[in-house]
Amino acid sequence: MLEYDREHILHPYAPSNPSIDMTFVRSARGVYLELEDGKKIIDGMSSWWSVIHGYNVEALNNAAAEQLSKMSHVMFGGITHEPAIKLAKTLIDITDDALERVFFSDSGSVSVEVALKMAFQYWSSQGNSQKSKILAFYKGYHGDTFGAMSVCDPVTGMHSVFEKILHKNIFAEAPGCAYDEAWDDRYIADFASKLEQHHREIAAVILEPIVQGAGGMRIYSPRFLKEVSALCDAYDVLLILDEVATGFGRTGKLFAYEHAGVSPDILCVGKALTGGYMSLAATLTTKKVMAGVESNGNVLMHGPTFMANPLACSVANASLALLLDSPWQQRVLAIEAQLKAELAACNDLDIVKEVRVLGAIGVVELNRDVDLAWMTPKFIENGVWIRPFLNLVYIMPPYVTSREELTQITQAIHAVIKEFEASR
Repeated sequence: MLEYDREHILHPYAPSNPSIDMTFVRSARGVYLELEDGKKIIDGMSSWWSVIHGYNVEALNNAAAEQLSKMSHVMFGGITHEPAIKLAKTLIDITDDALERVFFSDSGSVSVEVALKMAFQYWSSQGNSQKSKILAFYKGYHGDTFGAMSVCDPVTGMHSVFEKILHKNIFAEAPGCAYDEAWDDRYIADFASKLEQHHREIAAVILEPIVQGAGGMRIYSPRFLKEVSALCDAYDVLLILDEVATGFGRTGKLFAYEHAGVSPDILCVGKALTGGYMSLAATLTTKKVMAGVESNGNVLMHGPTFMANPLACSVANASLALLLDSPWQQRVLAIEAQLKAELAACNDLDIVKEVRVLGAIGVVELNRDVDLAWMTPKFIENGVWIRPFLNLVYIMPPYVTSREELTQITQAIHAVIKEFEASR
C-alpha cells in the first residue's frame, strides 16, 4: 500500500513520488495514533488543529451513527433540516451578539471565499463598485482556494507561485507587538496609513485574530486587534476575522477575538467545529451585512453541493455540546501553563530563536529551517507525532491530553531539537 501511495497519491505540500514513505496510521483512539507496526504515538498536532476531543470519541461516534440511520445528506437548496438549524442556533448563541446569519460550507478555505464574497457584494449591491480590494496582512494565511490565496502573505506565503493570476489586494505590515508587550502606536502605523490611503477602494479587512497560523505561528497583542477594529469602524470598512484555526477554545478563549473584546462584521470558523470528524465550516455575519448584500433584490452568490451536510452538522452539534459541557477552559489554561514551564528549557539551546505559548499552542522557533525528513522519524522514535514546517517546531495538542502525555511531547521536542542542533 505504501508503494502504491508513493506512485499515485498526492499529499499536501509534498512532491509526487516522494523519496520517503508516508507514516502509515491504521487506527486512532484518545490522543494516540496507532501505526501499521502497532507502535502508538501521541498526536501533538490535533490533525491540524481540529481533533480537540481526541480520536474515536463515543459521543461523536454515536452522533454520526444515529444520523446515518436517518440521512447522510440532502441538498440545502429549498430544503432544511434539524441538524443545520440546531448548529446555526448554537453558533449564534456562542459568538458575538451581532452575528445572526450563518452560511455553512465545506472547509475553512471556502468559508473565507464566502466571507470575501459577502464583503464585495455588500458594497456592489448598494452601487459602490469602487470597493473592490481587501486589506490583508503580511504573514497571514487564509486557505488554499483562489480568493483565500489572494489575501495570504504575497511574499513568503506558499502561494507566491500564483501571484500573477490572483486578485490584487493591499497588504499591511504583520502585527509586530508580542502578546504581553507594552503597546506603542508605531505597531499600528502602517495599517492606519494603508487604510487612510485606500479606504475608498477597500471592501474589508481580513485578519487572523491574535495568532497568525501557517504564516509563522506568530502570537500578537490583543491591543493590535482592538486598534484594527476601531479603524475599520472609523473608515466604514468591514472587518472579517478568520477563526478557522483559533476558534473553539484553542487560545484560551472560546474565540480569539474575545481577547480584544471586538465585534467582527464577518466571522469564519472551521477545523475544530466537528471535533475533526468531518469537513465543515461556517461563515457568520450580521443583519446589516446581509441587508447590504441583498440590496436591490440580490442574493449571496454561493451554494456548495454539500452545504450544511446533515451528517457533518450532527457531529458538529455533538462536538460543541461535548466542548461546552466540559471544563475546556481549565484544560486549555492548564496546557498553557505546562507548555510555558516545560518548553522554557528550549531557550537554552543555541539553535532556538524564541519560544511562544498561548492557550493550547506551543511554538519553538529555530534560527534555521528544519529538516522534515530527518525530524519526523526522530519524533516518532520519541513516541510523538509532530510535523514542523519552515523553521518552526509547533504543537497544538487535543484538550484531553494528560499532563504525562504532554510532558512526553515537550521532552521529545527538546530532545529532537537538541540532537538536530548537534547534527548540523
